Amino acid sequence: MRIGIYAVGRLKSGPEKELASRYLDRFAKAGPPSGLELSRMVELTESRAGNAQTRKREEAAELLKSIPDGAMIVVLDERGKALDSEEFATLLGEHRDRGQRDLAIVIGGADGVDPDLRERAKVVLNLGRLTWPHQLVRILIAEQLYRAVTILTGHPYHRV
Repeated sequence: MRIGIYAVGRLKSGPEKELASRYLDRFAKAGPPSGLELSRMVELTESRAGNAQTRKREEAAELLKSIPDGAMIVVLDERGKALDSEEFATLLGEHRDRGQRDLAIVIGGADGVDPDLRERAKVVLNLGRLTWPHQLVRILIAEQLYRAVTILTGHPYHRV
């Protein structure tokens, strides 16, 4: 299953980008033998619209243009369901095993995700009740993708 990360905003050079890249590189190397691969990382420019509702709508339209047809959409949103790492790995493994070709993980802009895009998502997840800067969200999801592969393959990286 090809997994892409679709984010509003760009990571600037620095330690956050380096750490996210490190985990994405680990995932890209470890994932294919388990049937999971990093297909792409898409960073879109934030909307400059004058109000939050319009910004979210414009950003959602651009995100949807980038996501492959038929992809399972997973939106990261504060109102989503919290999973632990093993549940996240199981989610990926089950959809991979069902033959899902593409999975798109969506990280919205500073105003969040447009409600229509959230409704189109097969899964809406949160990364805990705390509010995280988007730079850290990218690191967290990159690490969890790598961790999911290690869980699915029985690698000792993940310890309970």
